[in-house]
Amino acid sequence: MTILVVGASGATGRLLVEQLLAEGETVKIIVRSVDLLPNAMKHNDRLIITEADLLDMTDAELQAQVKGCGAVASCLGHNLNVKGMFGHPRRLVTDAVQRLCNAIEATAEASILKTPVKFILMNTTGNKNIQAGEQTSVPQTLVVGLLRLLLPPHADNEDAARYLQSGLGSQSKMIEWVAVRPDSLINAGSVTGYNVYAAPIRSAIFDAGKTSRINVAHFMSQLIVNNSTWQQWKTQMPVVYNNPI
Repeated sequence: MTILVVGASGATGRLLVEQLLAEGETVKIIVRSVDLLPNAMKHNDRLIITEADLLDMTDAELQAQVKGCGAVASCLGHNLNVKGMFGHPRRLVTDAVQRLCNAIEATAEASILKTPVKFILMNTTGNKNIQAGEQTSVPQTLVVGLLRLLLPPHADNEDAARYLQSGLGSQSKMIEWVAVRPDSLINAGSVTGYNVYAAPIRSAIFDAGKTSRINVAHFMSQLIVNNSTWQQWKTQMPVVYNNPI
């Protein structure tokens, strides 16, 4: 299978690419600078690198990127600095998800391969799955509401998942999706035990758990390469916690 990963130069995106390459898959990535990639990754024969700003690419260029891909994974996020939090593009994740899905639809309709493309979005436990009826405490709801108003990246993450649920939803015959929600992200050197739940089992604001980036990458890779894992979680927003919780 060929997989397109966007956000591949980020802390989690790099790990996802490494996981997929280790699984023997062919991986395409779009990065603004190849200098951000580890040397070992850059020289892998199964890695196809396009150096570009995704949102500046034309529709035709994006269609060429997704053509023939069995899965597309987004690990895009905003840099945790003033420019990344409050500068443009404020809808980086949402706009990228929408444009990539449109590109998949455009190329899939012309393809004789009618198997739906898997779309995996890295999201956050701070985003409540309203469609599934998730409830949060009044204090958490108030805090998240403030984050939505004051921090553009949070609203962007919410909008991106909402697009998959409502804008795309079950209407597309060409795309199936999963939005992966890790809790507070930490670094770790190797994959460890982790648990996956349909909804948060603790408060993302007042009692956050820990999720290592490499565990998130592993779960995302398993969604792509393991069909039983995909069938279990497609059209859902699973939450990933390190074990023990």
